[in-house]
Amino acid sequence: MDKRVDRFDRKIDRGRMKRKMSEDLETVQAVVDKRTAMILYGLINRGYLDGVKGVVSSGKESNVYWATVEKWGETRDLAVKIFRTSTMDFKHIWVYIQGDPRFSRVKRDTRSIVYTWAEKEFKNLRLAEGAGVRVPKPIVCRGNVLVMEFIGEDGVAAPRLKEAEVEDPESVFEIVFDYVVRLYEKAELVHADLSEYNVLFWDEPVIIDVSQAVLLSHPLAVEFLIRDIRNVLRYFSGLGVNVPSLEEAYRRVTGEELEWRTESL
Repeated sequence: MDKRVDRFDRKIDRGRMKRKMSEDLETVQAVVDKRTAMILYGLINRGYLDGVKGVVSSGKESNVYWATVEKWGETRDLAVKIFRTSTMDFKHIWVYIQGDPRFSRVKRDTRSIVYTWAEKEFKNLRLAEGAGVRVPKPIVCRGNVLVMEFIGEDGVAAPRLKEAEVEDPESVFEIVFDYVVRLYEKAELVHADLSEYNVLFWDEPVIIDVSQAVLLSHPLAVEFLIRDIRNVLRYFSGLGVNVPSLEEAYRRVTGEELEWRTESL
């Protein structure tokens, strides 16, 4: 499947993606399994999207595509994230699923885990959005397909923070750090993989890739939080921002003292 996905991506890059809805579906069917193709067809049929226009990014766990939908006389850009089944590291992602009461009954077969991973990102996006954290607005999740707001313009995604030109890194640091606090205090979530690679910059920072985010009740939540804070402090310190110590940052997020550190993550 993944080789076919890569071929599909190259076709898109060469501008040969078909435009009509039926042709879009026919093209997608060539690179995904039948169930995923039917999920996409159902989303198109129900008006969530009109068709897939091009590839945005290709990763080990998922591909993200640019799609559009016409609503109330205007065309809106969408991001369609399709989670792969053949290259997913199930042992790795199971660490983030186990201990989450929302998914306590998930089966251990491949498809169930992938569907759970997609649903987990959808639910985490909703929690983050409700906490006032800027994330792509989640729209719908079906199976291994997640539809959300497109961050960018005309099919060109916003740059990741790592590649973005940031004029005022200190203010951006304060916003990103406030996101960490909001996730913790209001959403009761820890991102668990926060870094300059999982933040887009589109006039403001936008947190992405939250499928691995865990509830505070997760047994490794503290370790993940420490890792997130370290990554944020390290990156912005490298930009010349006068960042707080790990201990002070942890206190600002949790209201508690950092009594121990982990070097295992």
